[in-house]
Amino acid sequence: MSSPSLNLLDLKQARIRLLHISWFAFFLTFVVWFNHAPLLASIKEAFDLTGQQVKALMILNVALTIPARVIIGMLVDRFGPRIVYSGLLMSGSVVCCIFAFANSYEMLALMRFLMGFIGAGFVIGIRLVGEWFPAKEVGLAEGVYGGWGNFGSAAAALSLPTIALMFGGDDGWRYATAMTGVIAGVYGIFFYIKARNTPKGSTYFKPKKSGGLVVTSKHDLVFYIVMCVPMYLALAVLTWKLSPVNLALLSNGAALAVYIVLAVMFVVQISQILRVNHDVLNGVEIPEMQKYEFKQVAILNVAYFVTFGSELAVVSMLPLFFMDTFQLDAVKAGMLASGFAFMNLAARPGGGYLSDKVGRRKSLSILICGLTIGYLVLSQITSAWPIWLAVIATMCCSFFVQAGEGAVFAIVPLVKRSMTGQIAGMTGAYGNVGAVIFLTALSFVDASTFFMLIAGCAAVIFVAVQFMTEPKGHIAEYNEDGSVALIEVS
Repeated sequence: MSSPSLNLLDLKQARIRLLHISWFAFFLTFVVWFNHAPLLASIKEAFDLTGQQVKALMILNVALTIPARVIIGMLVDRFGPRIVYSGLLMSGSVVCCIFAFANSYEMLALMRFLMGFIGAGFVIGIRLVGEWFPAKEVGLAEGVYGGWGNFGSAAAALSLPTIALMFGGDDGWRYATAMTGVIAGVYGIFFYIKARNTPKGSTYFKPKKSGGLVVTSKHDLVFYIVMCVPMYLALAVLTWKLSPVNLALLSNGAALAVYIVLAVMFVVQISQILRVNHDVLNGVEIPEMQKYEFKQVAILNVAYFVTFGSELAVVSMLPLFFMDTFQLDAVKAGMLASGFAFMNLAARPGGGYLSDKVGRRKSLSILICGLTIGYLVLSQITSAWPIWLAVIATMCCSFFVQAGEGAVFAIVPLVKRSMTGQIAGMTGAYGNVGAVIFLTALSFVDASTFFMLIAGCAAVIFVAVQFMTEPKGHIAEYNEDGSVALIEVS
């Protein structure tokens, strides 16, 4: 995809090369993050796992990603994308290889839990791409980064079973999994050599304080603290799923210990937020040019909650939905359901491009309205429908969902440049929160009600988007010498 000013095939431009280097780094993080999924049958057989233990591995794989995205966002703003992305790829490589050659279920589970950290790689590129592209092109650039990189999970599903067979033997899955880790580690070194935080001559703006977002009013401070609560509730829900009440992979004592740790983490985070916002608490007047509205961040959070959150949830349940509804075998159902994920390649860039051309709030409103209607249509699918019509309905809904994701991250870099990593981290974390909430709801209701629930949430968030302020003019950041730099956002 290209525009008159953004030709993705023009590798002579440093920013185009940087975009391709970045999306492929994200692509590899998703390959490594989901490399176990298509090989679960082999892993189950190798360790003689129960169905409950397999489910636990799937939950553990995403559990750490919620806090990891927030933490990675802080690190990116403080140290820059180049070193953080390289470090994440190389450390993820080590964890991946340990997982591949684990000799016990406990080691498998621990490594899968730690692997959730590499799922935060997405956040890093959001800040990096935002540094290299102007406001009029950043939506398309971020869409390409997100859409093409997100395809890593589908690429793993399509290729790893075949690669495991090529290696052959009972350990084929181990070599296939380890191979992805080795590639990620080597690419981490390549990324460090080739990537740069900003174009030559540009300044990489860092927040003056680390530990949390710096807001500009007491009202926003309260709002910020309230928006932190759902992330911990989602982690508590994951713990509940692993407790004796559900999968019984944690004892009552272990589950209680996790709840206590989450409570302590919440208190620590709130204390850090209050520390970095000491001036606001004490009534210090913030310069007008430094102000931004936290409601922008909150609206982006909930928009990603219903877009990416619903995508993760639907991708997880759609194959089984097709199997049960149309009496298909697993292979056919999986192939039909894969259309939902494949739309990422074009839909995310499309959403970003629409945001650049039509306007940020307007495009996000249109796309969330579209996915609301899309999920309402999916809720009406029954066995009486022709399969081809159900697939078309699914892919149409998928387009609006993933284009909506592109529209969200077309706005993130335009809120506050020096804190883009943290904003992207919190927004990204809300996507995982949405997945946890929607999948938990699915365990209590049928598929039709599940789709209607998502549509209802989307309708509410559509209203919220109408209160978002369209980015315009410039945002101000301070240079190291104290002078003010103006960054165009419209």
